[in-house]
Amino acid sequence: MSANPDRVGRYYVKFEDGSTLRLYRQTMEDYAIFVGREMDDNEIERLHTDAGKMSAKMRAVRIVAASNVSKSDLEQRLIRKGESPRQAREAVSWMEDLNLLDDRVTAEQTVQRCIRQGYGKARAKQALYEKQIPKELWDEALADYPDQTDSITEYLRNRLGDSWDERDLKRAMDALMRRGHSYSQIRQALNNLELDADDFPEET
Repeated sequence: MSANPDRVGRYYVKFEDGSTLRLYRQTMEDYAIFVGREMDDNEIERLHTDAGKMSAKMRAVRIVAASNVSKSDLEQRLIRKGESPRQAREAVSWMEDLNLLDDRVTAEQTVQRCIRQGYGKARAKQALYEKQIPKELWDEALADYPDQTDSITEYLRNRLGDSWDERDLKRAMDALMRRGHSYSQIRQALNNLELDADDFPEET
């Protein structure tokens, strides 16, 4: 058994058959693990099961602490990290019971981050999709999305400056589209700057 935990707080316990199991302190205390401790096959099987459950829970805590995630997103991340589907589901339920995981809050945080970064509503919808936020929460999260026309106007003014050509304008508009801004708001910004928007397609 390792005397000191690794960087995420796990101890390494080695069995007589040469296999190694990583355990968090709580599991070690629950099973009174110490050097030379003898265990029968049933107890070892229970230990492996509980160790897996604890691993999924602790991994879930680390993921949620690092970034805002939805329930579905967290479950899929845990599975990709090697946790079993059942342990992943149980860890997600555990986090939810502790009020550490709320899709509605995650949706709001995701949208607010997009607003701060100057993205359009289409980009925010993409972010909600990538976070695997349930579709029924989208409208609520996006309800107060601010009009972006002024920020688009300022972006174009700063990017184009006093000397620009049609190629510069096309690149600027393409960049705005990638940031999720709507056709209508980009056209309005062009009009605000008295730039020719006739060649810019209408919103469909």
